Amino acid sequence: MTPRLRNAGIAHYTGACVLPTEARIKSVGERADELKATVPSATTHRQRTPLNENSTMTHTDVPHPPSIAENAFNCPHCGAHADQTWLKLFAESLEPDQTPHIPDREFVDGIRKESVIDDEAKRHLIEWARNMDSGLVFTKKDERSYVYAAVYNLYISRCFSCGECAVWRHDQLIFPSKKFGIAPNPDLPREIKADYEEAQSIVDLSPRGAAALLRLCIQNLCVHLDQPGKHLDTDIAALVKAGLDVRVQQALDVVRVVGNNAVHPGQMDFKDDRDIATTLFGLVNLIAEKTISEPNHVNALFASLPEGAREHIDRRDKKS
Repeated sequence: MTPRLRNAGIAHYTGACVLPTEARIKSVGERADELKATVPSATTHRQRTPLNENSTMTHTDVPHPPSIAENAFNCPHCGAHADQTWLKLFAESLEPDQTPHIPDREFVDGIRKESVIDDEAKRHLIEWARNMDSGLVFTKKDERSYVYAAVYNLYISRCFSCGECAVWRHDQLIFPSKKFGIAPNPDLPREIKADYEEAQSIVDLSPRGAAALLRLCIQNLCVHLDQPGKHLDTDIAALVKAGLDVRVQQALDVVRVVGNNAVHPGQMDFKDDRDIATTLFGLVNLIAEKTISEPNHVNALFASLPEGAREHIDRRDKKS
């Protein structure tokens, strides 16, 4: 391995983004206590939600969007509703002539060929390099790290379910690009699912934009279900007559998709907020469940019957 590889790569592996020794943690903690007297608590204005003993990995249909004021929410990586561990960050100064090191294939090849590094150390180095190459945020202990300063208004949440980390600035999630916790119905047509997922990715930045996309999803879903797609009032009424729960029509009226105050699909309404967008996510899935998923499930069950039984049912239906 070249000196550059050794100095840049291994030094970063053994000294970056890790926890300090116990003695250094103590000094940072003492300084933090001093600051508490002058810096208001970041959570004094928030009501935190306590977890009970059975709260870990509770699966629920009710969305729990990521929030810096919660200890459990839908993970922005895996989507599971899971407990979250919150991490504070500390900064370590690089050398004056040093820049952040991103290991590449040459670095990994050099590690494999290096004769003075034992197999276990090679395995850890290669694992670190792969984690770096993924672009995901991760944590790694290193007792050789020197804490230069505490970092404020930047936090990490780590998911109990998938172990992945999310990065927060102040009270906003900045990594990963958040997809809202309600996953799209898998039976949604591809083009509608694409609009749905785009709405997921922007709902925190623009609830109005997300709501506009979801109204467009409902319109296109009506077209997919052989409705004209020109007047949602008429289309939804026809779907209700075909078996869609009338309460869906009522809910769509509440969020101004149909009815006298309807907003045209694809257009933004200044009254839209996150609550309306959240309702629309659920309604798109509900319409897809009742009009696509359930009929597909029934058809699959019917197809699984013995041929004689299917013929008997066909003859019975023809008689009636």
